[in-house]
Amino acid sequence: KINFQNLLPKKKNTGMAAVAYILFFIPLLTDAKDDAFVKYHVKQGLVLFIVEIIVWIIGSILPWGLHVITQLLNLGVFILIILGIMNAIQGEKKPLPLIGQFGDQFKI
Repeated sequence: KINFQNLLPKKKNTGMAAVAYILFFIPLLTDAKDDAFVKYHVKQGLVLFIVEIIVWIIGSILPWGLHVITQLLNLGVFILIILGIMNAIQGEKKPLPLIGQFGDQFKI
């Protein structure tokens, strides 16, 4: 008996991939952790989380007069989050601009 379901392309778990940009570790707590598509976006979300921490540190070091720099960096992070979520929802594996290539460094 042939199982035709195995011949069809596997549906991508776009929901969990999108969640990875908000809380990168949540998909790792579900069955989605075995999905290569979700893992890719978890790695992108992890890089974005690290960038957010760096921006926070920069913001806490800079004097108040240079607070505009932190606001611009936070805006950039927000834009990257939106781009990542859009890529995930559209089923694409595109690295985030400027920082996406660092996601390949993580073994999840």
